[in-house]
Amino acid sequence: MRWREWLEKWSMTSLKIKTPFLETEWHPKDKDKDAAWELYIELLTRIATQPLPNEHGDESTALESIHKLFGLTREIIREHGRECIEFTKIAVIVLNQVIRPFTAKWHKESLANAFADSQKCDEFRKELVEIQSSLINYAKMLSDMAGVEDLTELENRNGQT
Repeated sequence: MRWREWLEKWSMTSLKIKTPFLETEWHPKDKDKDAAWELYIELLTRIATQPLPNEHGDESTALESIHKLFGLTREIIREHGRECIEFTKIAVIVLNQVIRPFTAKWHKESLANAFADSQKCDEFRKELVEIQSSLINYAKMLSDMAGVEDLTELENRNGQT
C-alpha cells in the first residue's frame, strides 16, 4: 500500500504532503506499531477524542490536554528512535497541520482571557468538536498502524443503544 492510499482510507487527504512522499510504500515496522499503540491509547483517553458536554469540563484544561500531545508524541518518537520512521512521518504532519493551528490560536486567545467570555468558550467548544473529528480519524489510523482493534466507537457517546 502507498501512503496516499493509506491516508485516503482514513479520510486524511486534507493533509498537505508532497506528492513524491505520497507515492512511497507504507511499511510500518514493529517500532512504528509500538509507537502508534502508545499514542493511540493517549488519544483514546483524552479530550482529544472524547465529548465535552457544555455543562461539564473546562476550556483551559481541554486546551492543555490537546497541547500535551506535542510532548507525548515527542517522547514516544525519542523512545522508539529512528526505527519508527513511518509513525514519525504521520505524527509530525498531524502535530504541525492539525494540532498546532488549534493550540496556537487558542493559547493566544486564552492569554487574552478569552475563556472568561461565554461566546469565546462556545467558539472554542465548536472548534474542539472539529479537531476531535480529525483526531478520531488519526486515532483510527494509529490503531491500523499498531495492528489492533479500533476502539474509538466502543462507547455509546450519545445515549443510543
